[in-house]
Amino acid sequence: MRLLLIENEKSLSDALVKTFEKENFLTDCAHDGEYGLDCALSGIYDAIILDSILPKINGLELLIHLREGNINVPIILIASQAELEEKQQSLSADADDYLTKPFEPKELLKRVRTLIRARTAIDSDDSVSFGDLVLNTATGEISCNGQKIKLGGKEYQLMELLLLNKEKIITKEQITEKIWGYDNEAEYNNSEVYMSFLRKKLSKLNSKTKIRAIRGLGYTLAY
Repeated sequence: MRLLLIENEKSLSDALVKTFEKENFLTDCAHDGEYGLDCALSGIYDAIILDSILPKINGLELLIHLREGNINVPIILIASQAELEEKQQSLSADADDYLTKPFEPKELLKRVRTLIRARTAIDSDDSVSFGDLVLNTATGEISCNGQKIKLGGKEYQLMELLLLNKEKIITKEQITEKIWGYDNEAEYNNSEVYMSFLRKKLSKLNSKTKIRAIRGLGYTLAY
């Protein structure tokens, strides 16, 4: 999963990034509303955390721009003051949730997980499955018939992407944007390298689920 954090307090954003990445969320940061809008409109994020007070474009205005731009992923608005009027404005502008500073990073993490789970194939026990494979999104472990292996960071992100789009073809372009970021210069063969790593681990688990390369298109799971 890839998150976008739009927060102008660097110390807070650094702390939140550490919390999210420890839980296997790739996290990009924007420190002003203008850059945050550019990032969000790329469409590569699974959820957005948005501060209400930002330079260049404030959070509530940015929220409206995102919904008008058909960005329909979960958005959590963070406010510096628990003012009922501001809360009503944010929710009427289509924020999915609202959190008041100060807050515990674990509480924000919990809300992000809940909102994402409601819109994806992730089960209530923090797992996503296909064929004989089960990926635990909390521990980063992939299991098959009682055996399990811990996946590395990029391996986990790639396996999760494949499982959440099971039986669909994911292009190399989509993989590069989702795993490495839309403004990253990662080469397309990076995905081939990590697909090779994943295939070896699935083989070690004796899984019947296969990662298939569709020539000229991309990759898909088959069982």
